[in-house]
Amino acid sequence: MSPLPRVDILGVRISAINPEQAVAEIEGWIGRRERHYVNVCNVHTIMECQQDPRLTRVVNNSGLSTPDGMPLVWLSRLHGFRNAARVYGPDLMLALCERSETNGHRHFFYGGAPGIAERLADQLQRRFPRLQIAGIHAPPFRKVGAIEERPVLDAIDAARPDIVWVGLGTPKQDHWVADHRPLLEAPVIIAIGAAFDFHAGVLRQAPRWMQRSGLEWSFRLAQEPRRLAYRYLVLNPLFVLNAFLQATKLRRFESDTTR
Repeated sequence: MSPLPRVDILGVRISAINPEQAVAEIEGWIGRRERHYVNVCNVHTIMECQQDPRLTRVVNNSGLSTPDGMPLVWLSRLHGFRNAARVYGPDLMLALCERSETNGHRHFFYGGAPGIAERLADQLQRRFPRLQIAGIHAPPFRKVGAIEERPVLDAIDAARPDIVWVGLGTPKQDHWVADHRPLLEAPVIIAIGAAFDFHAGVLRQAPRWMQRSGLEWSFRLAQEPRRLAYRYLVLNPLFVLNAFLQATKLRRFESDTTR
């Protein structure tokens, strides 16, 4: 686990960091060949953890659990971490790909709907011509917690990636990176979420002003109302209520780090 500070949000220990710290930490792991996984977390992640104690343990035992959501940043700052800033998953991917043009780090993309990983790799290769893409794999649908077949894991290892990006959606991707961490040689495995669809050109990103002001949820809800209505119209208000209860000490949320 990274020595970088964490803040307890409803029992989930979120790394109180900024993008520069995240990139430096990940590159340090690669340089030292340390093996870690990263969860890119938002309000949805926190609320999924309330229903799934094992997911809480997964996030709390990660190398980093980055604050990909302005409410998590605001709460981190309220706890005294003034340098905390949003570590937005799509931007983290771009930052590490850009730096890899110089340092030669290799990337593997696992996940996405059929054809998405190919489009993602193509778009990133166009943007970063010297980027080394080790491989891609779009798995068939599986239940949360399913372990990938050994030949696929062997193929990932044979490709020698430094970073394996996993885009399966929360919470499936978060369980995947933790469950497969002992099974893969790559130093870093990152559960990255919608970055696959954004950079493949399937989904539009919210304008920066909406991202900075915490209104990105409304933009995404307008794009995918059926899929995201429960997340944003039910889980978000519940998060606000629970954050209030935690801040006023009317309710205690357990922070479990045992595996």
